Amino acid sequence: MALSGYVGRKAGSVLGQVGDLFVIALEGLRRSWDVKSWWWEFVDQCWFLARVTSVPVLLVSLPLGATVALQVGELAWQLGAGSATGSAVFVGLIREVAPLASALLIAGAGGSAMTSDIGARHIRDELSAMEVMSVNPIHRLVTPRMWAASTIAVCLCPLVILAGASGGYFFNVVVQGVTPGAYFDGALSLVVASDLYVTLFKAWIFGFIAAAVACYKGMTCATSPVGVGRAVNQSTVVTFMLVFTFNYVISAVYFLAYPPRSL
Repeated sequence: MALSGYVGRKAGSVLGQVGDLFVIALEGLRRSWDVKSWWWEFVDQCWFLARVTSVPVLLVSLPLGATVALQVGELAWQLGAGSATGSAVFVGLIREVAPLASALLIAGAGGSAMTSDIGARHIRDELSAMEVMSVNPIHRLVTPRMWAASTIAVCLCPLVILAGASGGYFFNVVVQGVTPGAYFDGALSLVVASDLYVTLFKAWIFGFIAAAVACYKGMTCATSPVGVGRAVNQSTVVTFMLVFTFNYVISAVYFLAYPPRSL
């Protein structure tokens, strides 16, 4: 009975936290139309996120694309289809790598900063002071951060694709000797416009999730420096879990609606 009671309390606590997260996210979206009240905060957050994620995303994508090209290229050469490496690199980058890489960097670099910033405000009772002054802290702080994270996540996708394709080009063309025409022709043979649309949609959703979780953890952290540190760690882990879960769901629905075409 004691074990079942503990499990029940933990399950209720998790469900309560999920409900609070949804409440904060929906409340942040509710006043999105009032752009003038959060526009400059949105611009500041966009600049901050772009500054802390643009270079790391390039440094991550270059070796990632090169590794995919190297591994797939070796297998393709054994099968006598070396020119198919470009297809594998571009399809993998556009469909999966680009939105995931942008979301994970938004969560790791930008989301942790959001959590610590809002957590520090929570410790200093700034959020309560805003409520006393009839200022909704969710509308003033959470709304611009969610829109900024979604916008920058979408903007990072082309950088991931470009850097990954460049790394794949180096290993596939320079190292393995495939002609540039074969590399790009194979890449364009499988990629369709709907792949790019779904990638940008996933990036927007993942950026929104990262900002919502970061703001929620910051607003509900324990009122101590240790509590802020734990909230930063929890926000990153929870964001990764949600991003991979939503990525699987969206990809499964997309492949059912638009089955991949063959060469």
